[in-house]
Amino acid sequence: MEDRPLRTSSMRAKLTQFFPVGWRERGSLLLALFTICFLAAPSALLAAGDVAAAQTRTVVVGGDRDYPPYEFIDRSGQPAGYNVDLTRAIAEVMGMKVEFRLGSWAEMRDALQSGRVDVLQGMSYSAERSDEVDFSVPHAVVNHAIFGRKDNPSVNSLEELKGKSVAVHRGGIMHDYLIRQGLGEKLTLTDTPADALRLVASGKIEYAVVAIVPGMYMIRELKLTNLVPVVRNVATHRYCYAVDKGNAELLSRFNEGLAILKKTGQYEVIHNKWLGVVDTAPIDWWTIVKYAAVVVVPLVFLLGGFALWSRTLHRQVALRTADLTREIAERRQVEEELRLNQQQLVQADKMAALGVLVSGVAHEINNPTGIILLEAPILKRFHIDATKILERYFEENGDFTCGGLPYSRMRQEVPKSLAKIQDAGKRIKRIVDDLKDFARQDTTSGNDVIDLNTAAQAAVRLVEPTIRKATRNFSVGYRKGLPRVRGNRQRIEQVLVNLILNACQALPDQERGIELITWHDAFRDNVVVRLRDEGTGIAPEHLSRLTDPFFTTKQDQGGTGLGLSVSAGIVKEHGGTLEFQSDGSGTTVTLTLPAYHKEVDA
Repeated sequence: MEDRPLRTSSMRAKLTQFFPVGWRERGSLLLALFTICFLAAPSALLAAGDVAAAQTRTVVVGGDRDYPPYEFIDRSGQPAGYNVDLTRAIAEVMGMKVEFRLGSWAEMRDALQSGRVDVLQGMSYSAERSDEVDFSVPHAVVNHAIFGRKDNPSVNSLEELKGKSVAVHRGGIMHDYLIRQGLGEKLTLTDTPADALRLVASGKIEYAVVAIVPGMYMIRELKLTNLVPVVRNVATHRYCYAVDKGNAELLSRFNEGLAILKKTGQYEVIHNKWLGVVDTAPIDWWTIVKYAAVVVVPLVFLLGGFALWSRTLHRQVALRTADLTREIAERRQVEEELRLNQQQLVQADKMAALGVLVSGVAHEINNPTGIILLEAPILKRFHIDATKILERYFEENGDFTCGGLPYSRMRQEVPKSLAKIQDAGKRIKRIVDDLKDFARQDTTSGNDVIDLNTAAQAAVRLVEPTIRKATRNFSVGYRKGLPRVRGNRQRIEQVLVNLILNACQALPDQERGIELITWHDAFRDNVVVRLRDEGTGIAPEHLSRLTDPFFTTKQDQGGTGLGLSVSAGIVKEHGGTLEFQSDGSGTTVTLTLPAYHKEVDA
């Protein structure tokens, strides 16, 4: 009991610090504070109730009933498409309830103005439209194209549509755009983009201006096989949510939800689901791998078959060689028989070296290669056009993910990748052409004027995989301005292929090198090819027999002894020489052919 007065005094002291007035005045002040709190509490409760009601109120979302793959009514009568899935995801993450109402586009625009719907989930932005509605940040970019029949006269721009019949979606962004461009005189307005495409396919209208993604989607789904995009990307618009003018609260909720989806990766999943298949997107590494597989996998199987076939041919040649050896040992007409049999084995020797059915393989490889060479320039032109939009978006919004990588990196990598794809396609085509030329039957007279540098380069390309496997140190030196030689290019290439293959087989490891050079021996007026390898060399007793028929030091490796014999015969037919030198640390082969001078031979 004695402590109570002390506590009371202490409490009074503390109250006096906060209320330095008399007790009567302090009572009045406390009464006023309680009165304010009592009166303010209902207002605060009512405000909180308004916020909760706004969050639980069903938001009516409007859209086009026939604008696939963005928004449409599916076969079961339910709303579907990219816009619908995106809206559902935003509603889920923001805790909103939404109700979809899809109808004609003109009807939905009126419904937004009259308040029958709260938001349109897909509307292209324009300055004129921004006077009527408020737009969200864009959630997609819509590119529009001119579609026409395959037999239509070609056009290259919107301006060239003047005077022609054109179908366009009523109330769509391109309806407004074409009128502003002065092209409204012969416009035919349709309820849906699909109706516009049908009119063109039936021949009633010449052209239709439709968004490229829905256009390609409808052509595929409706099987309008006589339609093609005549001009791509004639106009590009940002695709946004739209609310009635001044409805900033609802617009901010959609903007916030869209930002969350982009950060969590849900937006990319939805975008790829609906737009990734038909949209024209920058090429990524997975696409490159798939295109490469189209070429490489069949080539690997076919080359495996060639190897097996080549081995069979080697065995057949070996058997035939044994028969010829016995025949040579019995009859005196050895040289005549060898000459006849060498002529029969020239083509077989080439087939044993590279495989058979090259023309068939070349045809199969040329198909995917042609696709690469055809599509790569289109992708490069698309990338150039798309970069303008992407750069503007990058400047306004900062870095973003594109193809699984930051755009700041992809902006540098994509042009390099496209260039590599086009160069690789050209390289494949060049190699296939070389194979076809090499395998073609000799039908010329052997009096062609040929460039020895060109023949040497073709031979190197043909055996390039073998060279890469044999050595890391392969060098060439092609002297410029070489005189031409007269002869058969295919047979000269065959000689060079055989010489390069022999040099590769002589190397014990990949650190040893091979050097090929060409020059003009002005003193003797010869064109010269010299091939030197750093291999194991040739024993002195074997040098004089290298061009003998059926002589080989590689019988255990499947050698037939015909390669150099056939090569020496070809060189002799062309009036040239084939010389071999070896010092135990490598071998040098020198091929010389007489230079051709038109004024002398005329």
